[in-house]
Amino acid sequence: MKTMGIGDLALVRPRSFPDPDATARASGADDILVNALVTSDLATALGDCSYVIGASARTRSGRWPVIDPKGMAAAVVARLPDTGAAIVMGPEQSGLTNDHLSRCHALVHIPTSPVYGSLNLAMAVQVLCYEIRMSVLSAAEDGTSIGDRREQRDAAPATAAELEGFHAHLDELLTRSGFLHPDHPKQLRLKLRRLFMRADLDQNEINILRGALTSLDPDGAKRRNP
Repeated sequence: MKTMGIGDLALVRPRSFPDPDATARASGADDILVNALVTSDLATALGDCSYVIGASARTRSGRWPVIDPKGMAAAVVARLPDTGAAIVMGPEQSGLTNDHLSRCHALVHIPTSPVYGSLNLAMAVQVLCYEIRMSVLSAAEDGTSIGDRREQRDAAPATAAELEGFHAHLDELLTRSGFLHPDHPKQLRLKLRRLFMRADLDQNEINILRGALTSLDPDGAKRRNP
């Protein structure tokens, strides 16, 4: 990360941290470890990020948009510096779960050889950080700042925390209405999340949706805001 000019690291439920082995392996980049955010859940780690990309070793079934590393880097740089973006890397052995992926706007897939496509976590991180670095340098060579490449929007993109608040509100209302059955809600809930993640909502749109939900259930609003 540090060799590519990236320093904002978040660790979710690390197995052992801080750890002297991690510091030794950092080889002078241990300031990134010292300043890392350590949290018990992914939602907290994503917090104020408005664009989340999950790294996947394979193309997934379902309807997550899949982009290559260069496209990922362009999308990340387009969000900076006004809003945050995050790349989510899963454990090396198991990768990201569907619950993790449900918080992502898109997936990034490194197109390795179909004959032998094995990449360990460190290699994958380096490839993605390199592409972000190249996108930043490309902006500099063009004589533009990163901010000049940002998307023009009527309102700021919704943050991960704002999206989670909306999904919690929607989930509560649909569960009490009987639309989401408590015994079999997972697949439908995942599809609903994917639908709204593809919409790439801004803060105004989140407010409209939350207002619509509240209008359908004014008593629920009173329970949430006593």
